[in-house]
Amino acid sequence: MQLNLERPDYQYFLRGADGTGALVNERRLTASFIIAPQALVEDWPVHDASAIGAADLEPLLALAPELVLLGTGATQVFPPAAALATCLRRGIGIEVMSNAAAARTYTVLAGEGRRVAAGFLFP
Repeated sequence: MQLNLERPDYQYFLRGADGTGALVNERRLTASFIIAPQALVEDWPVHDASAIGAADLEPLLALAPELVLLGTGATQVFPPAAALATCLRRGIGIEVMSNAAAARTYTVLAGEGRRVAAGFLFP
């Protein structure tokens, strides 16, 4: 059987993430970041999901997604309701999950051509 490496037809692809880092394209990132199929925002200054404010989500929302995924580290940690409401008031869905689950979900949605943006938090 011949195996061929197929690259997605978008610029930034996420190979995986956990509580300590993520692999974007061929680079290992260990600081919080935002990813969308055509954008990568490194060194996002957010580290604690329980302290996220509406302003912290603005870089994600600036990418005009239909859905935001928030990877909160090794475990799922919900942000304050006011932060979640920021997305919902704009008609943008938001899902909160562990980094590993968010990476899997992001990969599927980006592969389907959906307008998705994901933020990954690392301490």
